[in-house]
Parts: sequence; structure tokens; C-alpha cells
Amino acid sequence: MKNVRNFILGMDLLLLCILAGKAAENGMLRMAEEMGRNEGTWTIMKESDVNTKDLTKKKVALTFDDGPNQNYTEMLLEGLKERGVHATFFLLGKQVEQSPQIVKKMHRDGHLIGNHSYEHVNLSSLSDEAAMKQVDMTNEAIYKVTGEYPEYIRPPFGCWKSNLDYETTMIEVLWNIDPLDWKTNSTAAVVERVLKKVEEDDIILLHDASESSVNAAFEIIDKLKKEGYEFVTVDEILFD
Repeated sequence: MKNVRNFILGMDLLLLCILAGKAAENGMLRMAEEMGRNEGTWTIMKESDVNTKDLTKKKVALTFDDGPNQNYTEMLLEGLKERGVHATFFLLGKQVEQSPQIVKKMHRDGHLIGNHSYEHVNLSSLSDEAAMKQVDMTNEAIYKVTGEYPEYIRPPFGCWKSNLDYETTMIEVLWNIDPLDWKTNSTAAVVERVLKKVEEDDIILLHDASESSVNAAFEIIDKLKKEGYEFVTVDEILFD
């Protein structure tokens, strides 16, 4: 009797698979079949019936240029830590040399550190040799503090010399959203500009050079988290 029951159950399962195939061919999204009185309920779903976007958060990257700033970067780092957020900092070599302890904390907290030239000059206006000196001096300053050479560079003003691609293996990183926070003291204005434009996988440009910009960063984080965004470093945007 046991063998007969197993045979019947096997035939039921075979029939169910056949019916499921028919259901898929006809475009049905879901079908449930009762398998005997005590065999439980079987549900067949097409893969498209699962909304994977609901299972993963939208990613966005916050980036900060021109630091470290002796007055505001530590305030920013504390707020990021409280919120469990990692950001990307594009640092000036000269500023790194003046505030190594801030850079150490930045590195220790798990933020991604990139190169922003030594003195915030337009690299495209310099000779190749002078431009590479700006890059190399900053890389060395960062390495001296963190023990790691940066892999990413954001050229000031977004101006890069294409022939420098043959001089360095660093990866150029620009941005999608620039709320021009350096032009205003209005936190609300900066937040509004970002929220109006932000989309998944955007890279947001900010500066850690004023209290209004730092507060804007905190408000952007708090609001976008409520909208289902996750804050990541730029490498996760570029390569994931």
C-alpha cells in the first residue's frame, strides 16, 4: 500500500508540474493546487512575480571635496558615524598635511579617501609634469597618514587632462548632482536641490567646509533613508 500511495503522490506531482507548465505558457502569474486532504498546498510562481527591487535598497553616494577642514570635518565624521553611513572624501594634499589626525579618523571610520590635487588647481591648465606633481604629492601625503595610496581622483572643477590617463592608473570620479553648497549658507536650499534631482546610483557632490553644508548632508541622509536609499562609497556605485 505504501508503494501504491507513493506512486499516486508521484503522479499527482507530475500532473502538477504539467499544469504549472501550461499555466506559465498561458501567462498566468500564480497557481495553487491542493494535493489530497493532508498533502499541503503547493504554490507555483513565475520568477517575474517576485519584485527584486523591493528586496534591495536604492544606492546613492555622498562625496565631499576640498577637505579635511579643521573646523567642520570632525563634526561631519561624527554625524556620519551616528547614522551608520560611509562617504567618499576627495582630499587636498596640502590640507592632509595640516590635519593628519582628521584623516586618520576618516580612514579608521571606514570612509573611502580619494585625491583632489594638492592645492585645488585646474590640472588641465598645467603641463603634464606639473599636473602629475599635484597628483603624486597628494597621493604621498595620504599614504603617509593612512598607509594606503588612493585609487580614485576627482580633478578640481572636473577638469582632467586626457593624456594623464597614460601617466596614472587612478580612476577619475565626477558627479551627477551638484547643489552648489559652496555658494550658499542655506541648508534648506542645498537639501531641496538634492532631493529634487536624486535617483538611484547618483553621486552627490558636497563640501565639508561650512556648517550649513554639513547639516545639509545630515538632512539629506535622514530624508533619503526614509525613501529607501542606502548610502555607499563611490566604488560601489561604479563597479557593483
